[in-house]
Amino acid sequence: MTRALAPATASKLAKLGIRSRRDLVLHLPLRYDDETRLTPPGQAPPGTPVLIESPVRRVEVVYRGKRQMLVECEGIALRFLHFYPNQKQAFERAIAHGLRVRAYGELRPARGGAEMIHPRYHLVAPGEPLPATLTPVYPTTAGLGQATLRKLVQQGLAEESIEDTLPAFLRERHGLAPLEASVRLLHAPAPGADLAEAWRRVKFDELLAQQLQLRLARRKRREKLALALPSNGPLLRRFLGKLPFRLTRAQQRVMAELLKDLVQPHPMQRLLQGDVGSGKTIIAAIACLAAVDAGAQAAVMAPTEILAEQHHRKFSAWLAPLGVRIAWLHGALPAAEKRRVRAAIAKGEAGIAVGTQALFQEGVEFARLALAIVDEQHRFGVKQRLELRRKAESALAHQLMMSATPIPRTLAMTRDADLDVSTIDELPPGRKPVITHTYAAARRAEVLARIRAACAEGQQAYWVCPVIDESKEALQAALDTHAELSAELSGLRVGLVHGRLAPQDKAAAMDAFSAGATQLLVCTTVIEVGVDVPNASLMVIEHAERFGLAQLHQLRGRIGRGARASECVLLFQEPLSDAARERLKVIRESADGFAIAEADLRLRGPGEFLGERQSGDLPLRFADLAADEPLVLAARAAAEELLDAGEDFARGHIERWLGARADFHRV
Repeated sequence: MTRALAPATASKLAKLGIRSRRDLVLHLPLRYDDETRLTPPGQAPPGTPVLIESPVRRVEVVYRGKRQMLVECEGIALRFLHFYPNQKQAFERAIAHGLRVRAYGELRPARGGAEMIHPRYHLVAPGEPLPATLTPVYPTTAGLGQATLRKLVQQGLAEESIEDTLPAFLRERHGLAPLEASVRLLHAPAPGADLAEAWRRVKFDELLAQQLQLRLARRKRREKLALALPSNGPLLRRFLGKLPFRLTRAQQRVMAELLKDLVQPHPMQRLLQGDVGSGKTIIAAIACLAAVDAGAQAAVMAPTEILAEQHHRKFSAWLAPLGVRIAWLHGALPAAEKRRVRAAIAKGEAGIAVGTQALFQEGVEFARLALAIVDEQHRFGVKQRLELRRKAESALAHQLMMSATPIPRTLAMTRDADLDVSTIDELPPGRKPVITHTYAAARRAEVLARIRAACAEGQQAYWVCPVIDESKEALQAALDTHAELSAELSGLRVGLVHGRLAPQDKAAAMDAFSAGATQLLVCTTVIEVGVDVPNASLMVIEHAERFGLAQLHQLRGRIGRGARASECVLLFQEPLSDAARERLKVIRESADGFAIAEADLRLRGPGEFLGERQSGDLPLRFADLAADEPLVLAARAAAEELLDAGEDFARGHIERWLGARADFHRV
């Protein structure tokens, strides 16, 4: 029978993404408890949950620091720190009727024998058979117990048909187990059952649904209109003809890919990735010139004012001589200046607008936006990136997203399968690799001597701290470090920059460092992107064990931009965890951003690699990108075959695995 769910239960299920019986059927266990065999209390291994069965002898409420219920059984006691009166009454009835208790939990030594604290239990008649299958433990949320979930899942399995959404030829080609048998096995496996093929089928179907969704989104995008931008306009020809350096082969290849996209009448959606210092900004400037050559506008959005200002300066130096007006818009502009900049953008007087997320705020209008560029795109949510693109009116703007955090191959094949990806995999000539050292904090005096020697030779240095103020973890604060280093390195000019500085003070600190007026810059990770000081050849990162691999690599990329060999010193506090030791080993031994990204994915997993989940991401519940790359490749191939077989097949598969959106009032 189908029963109506209480609104509170439906609400809790919705938090788990469960809105239908179909969703319940695909809500698979995290792990299993083995309640198929009994263990005598005296034979239970320490720290391992076991199932015991014993007659109930006595139940009482005791006061030992707080109110507790103690259930004395033969050879064992059960202790409950939280309980209801009806639980005590049930145990009393069990004594009266000769029932036994089956309890599942960890045994621990206690006065007079062994005990379990808050076990899962139920009362049974003597001789009642044990379960034949393992007990599933499901992902859940506050207020939704396992017993309730198990009951709902079993009801869903009884009432919902599990038809296979894959054509027979695909199942045979990829050697896939039947879907219904796989799902039912995963919900209730026998002890010792081999679940590998069942999990393989579930993971494949989930990856396939994601690939199909992304490919359908790509097809839909190509049906929309965008302004075709010339690939060989007069401004672009003049710019390329006057470049004081030669583009690398990788830059030339990526430029050709972008310009080929931009001449199309449908919107480009391309990710440009390249290691730190590989020359992505010049490619962005070339794309902007294509828009200006078409009599349209381009917008370049960066996550920080420092990076936005860096772009504004570079674009102005490169493009202003061509007569291109470049506006710079950020939140700290005075009101009158902000109105003037907005007016220039709205009238089309500024061909290129550079700024922070202020670019897509209410009140900012473009005359004819044709290209939206988002730098360090992973720092913006999907909604924020789309808000900028929506500033285009008659036609959809082309979009270029840039990242100096290389995306591992398996992640790019899933999360970014609806994008075209360009990669600058070559550094400009003359760039020397940064030598990386790891020092324990006890060797700080050696590091100070190295800084003094480097500055005496005319070099500059960064000292990076993880926080601004003293935190509860007692990390060294940037403010304290600045005061200490100013005293310890007397005679050196020590600057300070962090995220809480007023914009004008932050700009002044960076200008002083760029001009060489400051020799040592104490900073937080605010300098992680967008800072380009070729004379800075030494970096110290304090508490390096607290940083992620991608962030360490980004920070290290601020040096090694001049002709001089550069060094990065990673100062760490002992003792190091195994994970921290592995991270520092990776960053010390590798300068390849793509290899570092792969290691980061392996060490942290895709969820942590991506950071906070952004609206629009398609999360994976079952597949592991680091471990399931062969399945990702198989799903990519199968997605094309399934779409060729017809979109109805594809849409049915997507609806099943990415969650039904039907009203969920009944189960």
